[in-house]
Order: sequence, then C-alpha cells, then structure tokens
Amino acid sequence: MTKGAISSTHALATQAGADILAAGGNAFDAAVAAGLVLQVVEPHLNGPGGDLPAIFWKDGKAQVLCAQGPTPAGATIAHYKAEGLDLIPGDGLLATVIPGAFDGWMLLLRDHGTMELADVMRAAIRLADEGHPILDRAVDTVAKLGDFFTQHWPGSAALWLQGGVPPQKGGLFRNADLANTWRRIVDLAQGETREARIDAARDAFYRGFVAEAIGEFCAGFKAMDESGTAHSGVLTAADMAGYRAGYEAPLTYDYNGWTLAKTGPWGQGPVLAQALSLLPADVMAGIDTTSADFVHLVIEAQKLAFADRDTYYADPAVVDVPMDALLSDAYASARRAQISDKADNTLRPGTAPGFAAQVAAMADALERLSRPEGAVYEPTMAHLATDKGTIPRGDTVHLDVIDQWGNIVSATPSGGWLQSSPTIPGLGFCLNSRAQMFWLEPDLPGSLAPGKRPRTTLSPSLAWHQDGRILSFGTPGGDQQDQWQLLFFVRFAAQGLDLQAALDAPMFHSTHMPASFYPRSREPGGLVAEGDLPDETLEALRAKGHVLRVVPKGSVGRLTAALRHPDGRLEAAATYRATYGGAKVLV
Repeated sequence: MTKGAISSTHALATQAGADILAAGGNAFDAAVAAGLVLQVVEPHLNGPGGDLPAIFWKDGKAQVLCAQGPTPAGATIAHYKAEGLDLIPGDGLLATVIPGAFDGWMLLLRDHGTMELADVMRAAIRLADEGHPILDRAVDTVAKLGDFFTQHWPGSAALWLQGGVPPQKGGLFRNADLANTWRRIVDLAQGETREARIDAARDAFYRGFVAEAIGEFCAGFKAMDESGTAHSGVLTAADMAGYRAGYEAPLTYDYNGWTLAKTGPWGQGPVLAQALSLLPADVMAGIDTTSADFVHLVIEAQKLAFADRDTYYADPAVVDVPMDALLSDAYASARRAQISDKADNTLRPGTAPGFAAQVAAMADALERLSRPEGAVYEPTMAHLATDKGTIPRGDTVHLDVIDQWGNIVSATPSGGWLQSSPTIPGLGFCLNSRAQMFWLEPDLPGSLAPGKRPRTTLSPSLAWHQDGRILSFGTPGGDQQDQWQLLFFVRFAAQGLDLQAALDAPMFHSTHMPASFYPRSREPGGLVAEGDLPDETLEALRAKGHVLRVVPKGSVGRLTAALRHPDGRLEAAATYRATYGGAKVLV
C-alpha cells in the first residue's frame, strides 16, 4: 500500500519527509521533518527565524496554520521615523517581526503529528552538523555579500565565510551552531507526554535561551541595512515570550466544482480567489493556454486583483477588510467589465461599499511611495534582474504532503534568509525581514503598528472537488506566488490538464503592481513571459500594449503539487523548473 506522497523544492527535504512516511509517520510528521531540512539546505530562501503559513486537511476539514509573527511592541511609526526612515529597509534588524516558523512547526507536530520531536528533527540536525551540498545560488548570494558581511555583520561572516572565503559550489557546508541549537532544544524537550515534550521545545525557543539570545542581540548590536545607516532592533525577549502560533478557518472560493482554500487577507492568498472570480471556468476552458488572448485575460485580471490587494489587504484582526464584498458576484461582474482588449497600465482598485475614502488615500500613497524603478527579484529569478548590483533578495520554499490516511499539508515557509539579517552568534541563524511590507504612513491598511501581522506574500493552497479529489499546491516567488498558482489552477481545474502538464506549461507574470519588498518598486505594464510561448503570441501581446520582457524557457515558477483521488490513489508533481533539486516521491 502507498504510504504517502511528498513534493518539495529540494530533494533532500523531500527525502526526509518520505523517510518519515515510510517509517509510519503521518503527513504532519513528514511536513515538519521536511520543513526543518529546508531551513538547512535552502538558507537563502528560509530559516528558523522566518515565517510559516500552512493549510492542511484532516478529518474532512481544512484549516489554516498561522505562524506569521506580528510586529514587536516597539515597532511604531514614530520610532522608525525617528531613526530617519521613510520606508522600512529590506534587511537588518528593524525589518524583523517575531519569528513564527518554529512555533508553527511545533504546534503542527504536537496537535496533529504522531512522532517524537527528536525523530522528526534528526535529519535536519544531521545535515546541519555533517554538512550538505550547498546550492550554487546560496554560494552566489554569499559571494556577493562577502565584503558586506566582513565589514558590517561579523556573525554572518563567521558562519558563511569560514576560513575567510565563501563556500565552494558543490562542496559540503556545515552549520555547527544551528545543529547545536537544535540539539539543545531537543535536550530541553522534557515532559511526561509527547505533547508536553514538544511544548518544552517551544518554551526553549520562545521563553528560554533562544529568545534571550535574540533579545540581547537586537538590543546590543547596530546592524547596517539598506538605508545606509545602522540600527538596533526593537524585538525583545518579552515579545518572543508572548507569541503563540494558531489556527484559523480558511478563506474559500468555489470554482468549476472545486473549493479553493487560502489564508485570510493577512496574506496575499485571497488575490488568487479574486483573480479566479474574473476568469470564469467556462470562458477559460475554451482558450488556448499559449495564446495571446489567454495571457492577456490572465494578466489583466491579475492587475485588478492585485490593485485590490494593495488597497485593502491587511491583518483582519486589526483592520476591516471587506473580503465578502471583494468576492461577491456583483463586484466581480463589475470588475470583469473593466477588462478590454488593450493593456491597462494604471493602478486601478475597485471600490467596495463604504471604502471610497480608503481607496482614495491608498491610491495617493501608492502613487507617492511605490517607485517605478524596475521590479525586485527574489533568488528564484535573480538571473532576470536588470540591475545585477542590487542586494540579493530573499525568497521562499514550498512543500506538499499527503499520507495514507488522507491527511494533507500545503506549507510555504519563508523568511530568515541568510542575506536578510545578521546571523546571531551561537544560534546559527538570523531573523526575518517581513516588516518591510508595512508602510511608515499612518491610517493605511498596511501601516506599521505594534502587534500587527504584515500582509505577507506567502500563499499555500488547498482545494477539494465535488468528486472527492483533494489537491495541495504552491510555489515560492514573492508577489509572483499567486500569479503562477493561478496559471496552474486554471490549466488544471478549468482546462483539464494533468498535474505535470499544468505545472510545466509556459509561465508568465506581471510586474505591474508595487512590489511587497523594499524599495517597493514596480514596472508599469510589465509582463515577464517565458520564450516558449509562440512568437505570434508575444507579438500580439506587444500590440495590446504590454511592456513585454521575454525570458528563457524554464526561467520562472517553482510550483509543486500533490493530489489524492477518491479511491486513495496519490499523485505528486514538481515542475522541471525546480532547479534547486526539487523532487516528488511516492512512498
């Protein structure tokens, strides 16, 4: 009998999860094991100090795991303005929020897993201690920042420039400090029950030696950042002690027999549902997926949906976000009518009832604050950057797991990138830079405030069909995550392509919207398209007014997916674009 299926953005993480499934663990055990390995083997894309949203299926019900940490108590606009900032930098210590990933993984393991913490952490500890083949892109990131690390971030230099030089491509890289941190957590994980032992591990991280080291470092070290000046952090041990990951009901949207589940608007996930509302399945099913009509409709729908994202989305625990209105049939019909046969290269949000003043205020802010200076590229697409001198950006990883009992996990961990923040001596990891997604202007949905979750780009997906199929999918890619997922889901759910074909078909995305990352730049009308689209399609898109940039086949998109059929049969798929060793395994 098949014991499960797993797909992730790195082969070593996929193997770690597969080993757990083969040993009798469930999808939650496997997801945690794979997620912790991803922190080791893709350190330029995620880390222990990062963030974690996940959507999972258990006992016939979908739930969201929110391990997106909020801002510290000291994160006020007044403080950041006093530091001489108009935008929150994309790196350094002022960019951090409370790291949520570790607590999220532990909560998932405690409540839904079956295995002991030491067994689930074993692969990650071994790879950190004994070494793993370091990825070329990680080496390139370190090499680019070597002088900066040496001059400004000594903890990062000590870890990543061992012997004073960057790691060698293809060589083994060890992170002994991280291995020791995790071993110490495992040693402190004592208790009468499995659940108590996992809670003790959470306490070690958030109310013990890890939190103390983080608080002391943020207060005692001034970190140089992209603003050109050095700043201490505002994250404290008290902020850490008060944090707990938690569960939420997903936002859902029905499409062609499928129910799509996404995070709430503290993530950008609802933008996928909004875009689908503008692209009816009966219309999309009859359009050639490589035609100019298909590309144009998808891009124009994304422009409208993302304009709404930037105007409305924020932490719904703090801000009133009119999601019901934004996903209503009447609203979608009105927005769909705004799509013409020509590219609209303006920023054009819709106006939900009662939100006219907010729309006007946000339009003014975006006009003043977003910079038409070219898009920001995460490492996934670093080869596409027009300015090769820019600081390397962070990105994201993704995993999908299904077990023999029908449990499913879709997770998109990110943050804590080696280039985002100085490595904390003795811990072997750095903090996240998610606070850069806030604005330093008052009275906007995304204005900085203490205790508020940033509107993250992290966006796992889960969907179930009326016939009993259940689908897990996602991708790294920042602002591109839901754009690439939209392409996959329309091709799979509306056009009937199989998993692999839907993942591997030509990809494209818009860079028209303001980036979520510092310096919040944009390319008005920008459309990035892979070169395996037909020449006539590309020429027709230019004629429609899109500012087209053609990139090589296989340049964008690292999607993975897993599917469970009603009879229990499992499928897993990872796009050929997963150049970091992404893999799928049926156990």
